[in-house]
Formats: sequence, C-alpha cells, structure tokens
Amino acid sequence: MAQSASSSVQQARQLLADRLRELFKDAGLEGKDLAARCGWHPSKVSRISTAKTQPSEDDIRAWCAACGAEEQAEDLIASLRAVEGMWVSWRRMERAGLRQAQKARLPLYERTRWFRAYSPGLFPGLLQTFGYTEDVLRAVQQRRVAVDDVADAVAARMERQQVLYEGQRRFAFLVEEGVLGNGLGDADTQAEQLDHLLTVGALLNVSVGVIPVRLGRTRMPVEGFWIFDKAQVNVELVSGYLTIAQPSEVKAYADTFAALADMAVYGDKARALITKARDALL
Repeated sequence: MAQSASSSVQQARQLLADRLRELFKDAGLEGKDLAARCGWHPSKVSRISTAKTQPSEDDIRAWCAACGAEEQAEDLIASLRAVEGMWVSWRRMERAGLRQAQKARLPLYERTRWFRAYSPGLFPGLLQTFGYTEDVLRAVQQRRVAVDDVADAVAARMERQQVLYEGQRRFAFLVEEGVLGNGLGDADTQAEQLDHLLTVGALLNVSVGVIPVRLGRTRMPVEGFWIFDKAQVNVELVSGYLTIAQPSEVKAYADTFAALADMAVYGDKARALITKARDALL
C-alpha cells in the first residue's frame, strides 16, 4: 500500500501490527521463533510487527498458523483489506477504466443524507454538466488512464447526480471564486456550467457558497474534499484517493469546512458573482 500522511491510515496499520504482535506474544514466541516457523528472515517479523511493512494475506495466514491461531486469520485479513481500502492509488482504482471508478462510489452517495463538499479548482461532480464532466474526465483519461471509456464514465457520473433529487438529502457546496472562470473546455461549456450552477443552487435542499477573491482571508485554500454525513471524508490527491474515517480527523475537516463557509457568500451575492463570470465569457 502506498504511504499516506494521513494519521487515519497509519493508525489503522499500527492497530493491525499490534494485533499480530500480540498473537506471537500470547503464543509464548519471540520474533525469531516466529520467523523460523514461517521460513522468514527475522527482520520481516520486526518490520510487520512495527507497521513498517504491511503484510500480505498469505503472510497473515502463515503468521496465525505459526502461532496456533488459525481461527483468527480471516478476521485479521478483513482488517488488512479495510486498511488497504483507506488509500487507493489512481492506477489501482482506474486500471479497468474510469467508468468502474465512477460506479464504485454510487453506494456511498446513495446511503449519505448530508453532503458537504469544498472545491478549490473545479466544480464538484454533483454540480457538473454533461459537457463539463466530459472535459474533466477526458483530461483525467489522457493523463493517467490507458482505457478510453470516457463516454461511459460521463454517463455514470450523470446517473450519480440523481441523488440531488431523490430522498431527504441535504447538500452544501463551497467553491473558490476562481472556479467560476477556471474550466478545461471552451467558453460555451463554461457558460453552460455556470447557468446550471444557478439552477441547482436554487433547489431547496442545496446550498452553494462562493468564497470571493479578496485580501485579508482568514483561511487559505486547502485540498478539495467531500464529507459524507459524519462518517467519512474523501480527498482526491495527486497520487490517489484517500478515505478518512477517524472521528477526530473527520471533525477536523468539518471544522475546516465551517471556517471556509463563514468566508463564503450565498444567495443574491453568490448569484451575482456567478452571473458576472458567465457574462464575462459571453
């Protein structure tokens, strides 16, 4: 698994390592004894038990067998898979194309009732038009994905947008003012996107805030992120997709969202900025 700076990921790795270390201690073994039984170099046991190296599923099975705790193997493997799911590289997530990566997120959106999203560079996916989405996903495909299934991926993202109109859901979107004039496509596509933003922003269950460009900001822009209820945060980084579920870290993102929200304008003031950006394009 790729290293991540998130303490959520590191803490989960450490918890798994602690459980494995307890197994051989409870079995009355030293690290060198475990290594001998597994046919490994002792340094491998040390690296795994201190979370410096993540074990494979086969490693866990061998470890449990050596400790006489075969019945714990599947539970520990489930923990390993949960850790791996917290950080997914784009290469791994998109190896079968962009459509599957889009479809994989749909269940999360369907079970969420309170969405909060902050975007410093582009419009969030739930707010994007067909043309804007096509430009965004085409740029992603050209940069890092060998399979060209952009058309199917766009359709999947459009399908996901139905959550805006179904069920008792609330949405709060924050975008930096620069997003209003920062499109990947042409002026017509960006203007259509801005018109769509005005339409979606008028929905009773949707709040759209625009953080104006100005001096004297109290909070600088941060990485874009999504908060799903109070359960998890997803962050798209250059190298991969990070899922944060540690309550203290989820709260940190929620606090950051609240601070950024205090700097945004809404209602007529937000619509004025959006309309000004659209008129400048036309």
